[in-house]
This record gives sequence, structure tokens and C-alpha cells, in this order.
Amino acid sequence: MREAAFPALRQYQRRRNRVELRHRENRMNILPVNLAELIASRAVENIRREFKKTWSEPTLDQITRTICAFANDFYNLNGGYIILGIEAVDGQPQLPPVGLDEQEIDLIQQKIRGQCSRIDPAYQPILSPEIYQDKMILAIFAPGGELRPYQAPESAKVGDRRYYVRQGSETVAAKSETLNQLMQMAARVPFDDRRNLLAKIEDLSPTLVRNYLSNIKSSLADESAAISPIELYRRMRLVAPVNAHEAPKNIALLFFADYPEKFFPNARIEIAHFGDDSSGDLIEEKIFRGPIPSHLQQALEYLNAYNTTMVQKAPGQAEALHSVAFPYEAMEEALVNAVYHRGYDESVPEPVKVYLYPDRMEIISYPGPVPGLEPRHFQPGASIPPAPNRNRRIGEFLKDLRLAEGRGTGVPKIRRKMNENGSPEPTFEFDAERTYFRVILPAHPLYLVIQALREGAHLWATGERERALKSLLATQRRVPASGALAAQIIEYQAASGDASAAESTFAAVRENYALVDRHLPYLAIAKVYLDRQEARRASAVLQETPAVYETQAMIEQAILLKRAGQYAEAHKLFSANYELVKEDPKAVHEFAQAKIKIASDMRSSKQRAARQKLNREAAELLHRAIQLADNPIRMAWCWFDLARVFHWLDKPDSEVIGAYQKAIEILPTEPRFKEWYETWKKGAAKG
Repeated sequence: MREAAFPALRQYQRRRNRVELRHRENRMNILPVNLAELIASRAVENIRREFKKTWSEPTLDQITRTICAFANDFYNLNGGYIILGIEAVDGQPQLPPVGLDEQEIDLIQQKIRGQCSRIDPAYQPILSPEIYQDKMILAIFAPGGELRPYQAPESAKVGDRRYYVRQGSETVAAKSETLNQLMQMAARVPFDDRRNLLAKIEDLSPTLVRNYLSNIKSSLADESAAISPIELYRRMRLVAPVNAHEAPKNIALLFFADYPEKFFPNARIEIAHFGDDSSGDLIEEKIFRGPIPSHLQQALEYLNAYNTTMVQKAPGQAEALHSVAFPYEAMEEALVNAVYHRGYDESVPEPVKVYLYPDRMEIISYPGPVPGLEPRHFQPGASIPPAPNRNRRIGEFLKDLRLAEGRGTGVPKIRRKMNENGSPEPTFEFDAERTYFRVILPAHPLYLVIQALREGAHLWATGERERALKSLLATQRRVPASGALAAQIIEYQAASGDASAAESTFAAVRENYALVDRHLPYLAIAKVYLDRQEARRASAVLQETPAVYETQAMIEQAILLKRAGQYAEAHKLFSANYELVKEDPKAVHEFAQAKIKIASDMRSSKQRAARQKLNREAAELLHRAIQLADNPIRMAWCWFDLARVFHWLDKPDSEVIGAYQKAIEILPTEPRFKEWYETWKKGAAKG
């Protein structure tokens, strides 16, 4: 019943099964990329793809000219792909596919091969019939040829041949300067696509190759286990014939040999972390070796682990602002480009180098950019003109792994990611002789502040107070908008006995409304005044303090208000933010003390109920602070305050005595505990 209802579906499925079976049995070449990724332009740029809706005889001439252009590979992108059976609008595929007549697929391939036989020197693309979204299509892969320049006939009817190249997404006849450059490329194969006569097939790891195919979800991964390693290498164009045998290409050794440095001593990444500028001490050095995908990924993971995430509460915003020292995407793009565009032959002995300084990251590759790229092309707002790549296969494989971006997008992406992170502009530079290319990623200003505060704290703790202060002042000149730096400078100046310098620093930043964390210098100078017993001046500053959005600063502000005698203001701030501070034993204890002080000032009988309520709330807070306290001094003072609150709440003497004894037991060296205890006992004895 069900079978009779769907005869057309059954017929279609049988036909599709026959086509797929014939396809698997007959074809010897399989696409080295994932078909869906290719069509969606996630693995291959638009300029390396061309779509044709249908097949017809006139289409053949266009296809042949485009195959010739891809074979000439003018920009060393490793050719390109033509997809028959998918319509394109403005270069973008329209899905689902139109599809090809499966009965004609063999004829189409014969026609293409026959017309390509007229390309000179001899060249044949890779033809791969595919089922995509239930439709038959034909994928034509035309990799960069080894015998360029190639020329193809203008049409099947005209015998004259021309040299063709790709300009953007179009195929054009090479003329004038373009033709001259193409001629200069004659039989010049990029280094990564050359055969290596010093290596053997056995130097390659079939496991690495299969893992790569699996990672990019290539259809070849499904068949790789059923074919020999040498056949797998052939299909991926990793080997080339040399006399009576085959030799690995350099790309194969760089990506799929366990020890590429055996053949390319410079194929590694070195990362050096300095404590100061270029004259500073080397803190750590790491070297990453192995196949390019492996050592590149390890280096990126190391840099990302070194990175610092910073969270900042913004005025008027519920969500905090998140930034990092160096945006991962900018680091990744700069390092991947360094690996992609560097030289690997014996004339380049240096590895890719990454230098980490407190204020920047430098990524250096050798040699510099290829001719055609000038310093002005790397300035903000400029565009990178098309120029031949130094390596064509490395870039292709990195794009398959989603590590490299499309052509010409790297520099704009680095700029965009730095800008989105709030970081300064990156710098791109190289010398006149083009011996190196350097990308400088300045650290986020907040990261500079964090580094300076850490370094200052270390120097201060080790007794180098003058150096600590000089270091902070030097950083302040570079990041003048940091309230955190100004606050720390004020604290260190006051602690060094120079209160006037602290006041001068505060005065200098007081009117700076662009200051980030403006409240911090106010809190710092208020603390200086309180330490000098100048509560009135501290109160005046605290009244002017800008709004505080960071929890720790809120706690500090409330504590300073309490110290300045502004108990009601402190109580109000603690109350408003209790949910944020209730896990902090210091904040909870200080909140309790504010309640105790306010209650003690309520002396009239009419205020008894309010006074008792405040003392009960203080007792609850003190119990909580005791549970949270992680140091004996805090815990002892909590018990002492609880003993006094118990007394004012008319608790049984046993509870008051127990609290006093706990405080004395935990901190027996504090004389005030015993004094208060003795005073209380005398009062209790008098009844």
C-alpha cells in the first residue's frame, strides 16, 4: 500500500543510489574540501568560486577560459572551483540547486576534458560529480599549475589561444603589465607547493592527514581508511612524481610530518615574555614546534591563557563592560597571517617571533611583504591591493581549518577587533629592504593599569617604595584617565609622609571628568584625611564623591563614611547594597557597627523601640559575620561587639559573659576586651 503510493519517490531513490554507486566506483579524485563549506564560501573565498546554473555547449568556452585562469593562479591562491548546477546572483549561490541531468554527467565531463586538452601546456582539472541537497552537480577543481603560464583557446571554433587570469571574480585575458608579470612567473611554483627531494613518503603521517580531513569534514575522510596512504596523498596533491618515484611536497611536510623542523629548521613559533621594554629581563620563553596546525594552535592557546580579562562597571548601565588585554581574534589573525605569509626556504633562518611586553605584543615574521604592498596600504582606512601570495597551499589549508580569513580581510579585522575592545590602534611596519614584517598590538589601557598596580604593589612590599611610586607615575603619564592609578599614587604618597603631594595629585584629577573610576581618588584622599584625624575634610570629600558602581568600592565608601562619623549615610549605603555585600565579613561587620553607633545615639525613652530594633539587627549581622570571618582578629571583634549588643538587649548574663570570653579567648592580647568585660561585671554586680 505504501509502496504503491510513492512510485515516483522509489524510482528517484533507485536512480540516486545508482548514480552514487557509479560515482563512488568510477571517480579517482575527490574534493580536498568540504563541499558545503565550499558552496557557502566558508573555506574558499568568493573570488575562487564560480557558479553555473545549467550546462550547454556555449558554457564550455567560458569554463575552459576560467580553468586556464585558475591554473595560472596569478595571485598564488591555489586556483579555484567551478560548480555546475547551481545558479548565482551577484556571485552568491541560490539554493536549493537547479541540478544537472544525471544522464548527461558523463558527457559533460568528457566535453570538459576534451576542451581542456587544448590548454597549453597540458593541464586537466579535477572533476567531481556530487549529490548536493538531492541534486546532481559537478564540482570542478582547477588548482594552480606547475607549468604556468597556461593559455587556452578563445572558443571551440577559434584556434587562437590567450593567457587568462582572474581579476576579482572575473576571468579576463592577461594584457600589458599583467601579462608581463604572468610571464615572469613562468614555471615558478611557490615554495610550499614544490616537491622536496630530501624527503621520503614515509616522512608523512597518514594519521595526521586523516585527522585533518576529518576536522574539515571532507568527503574524502570517509574513504581515506579504505585506500592506501600513497593514494590518499595523491588525491590531496601532497606528492609529485620524481623520475621513477614520488616525493612529498613541502606543504605535506609542513602540515603532515611529525617533525617538520627536520626539513625546515625555521618552521616554529617562539614567544618571549619580557618584564619591561626591550631592555627588560626575560621572564619566560616558549618554543612551539611540530606540524603547522599543531604548533599554531598551541601558541594561540598559550597567548590566550596569558591574556587578562577585565570587567568594569559603567555608569548608567546594568551590565558591566568586559575587555581583554589583547582581543583573541586580533592575536589569532596576526599570528596566523605571520605563519601564512612568511618564508620557509633556507634563505629565511628565523622563526615567527612573538614578544610580550607590559604595554604591547609584537608579532614578527620574515621576510617582509611581497612587492606590490607598501606601508601606506597598512594605514587606517587604506585597503590592501591584490598581490601574489608567497605561499598558496598553506593559506588554503589554514582556511579549511577556519584559521585564516579571506583574502585582504586580515588587517581590517585586526583593526576592528582592537577597536571593539577599546584598545589603541594596531601598527603594521616593515623595513625598506622587506626583511621583516611586524604587527604591534598595544595593550588595553586598563591592562597597563593592572600591570602597573601589580608591579607597584610588589616593589612597595619589598621596600622599594621610591621605585614603586615612580613606576605608577610613569604609567599615569601614559594612561592619564585612570582613577585607579591616581588613587594608588595618593595612597603611596601619603604613606611616604608626603601628604601635600597626595593632595596635589587629587587636585590634578579632581576636575578630570573623563577619568575612569573617578570615585577612587576621592575615597583615597578621604582615607588620608581620616588617618590624619581630619574627619571634617574627609566628610566634605565623601559628600562630593561621584557615584560608585563597583561592589568593593561601595564597601570602602561606606566604611569611610562610618569612620568620618556619617553613620546614617554609611547605614544607608550598606542597606542599599546589602545583597551585594552580604558575603563579605568585613562589610557585614562594619554594617553592624554602623547600626550599633546609631542605636547608641538614641537616648530618649521614645526611641527605645527603634534602638532595640537596630541592636537586634546588629546582633543578626554579627552572628553572620562570625560565620563568614576567615581571620581570628575579625572574629574576636565580632564577639566583642556582640557581647555589648547582648548587654543592651538585656540578654541573660550567661550570653554576655560567653561572648566576652570568646573574644578574649580568640585574641587574648587585646586589652580593651578585658577592660570592657571588667567594667560590665562591675555594673552587673551593682544590679
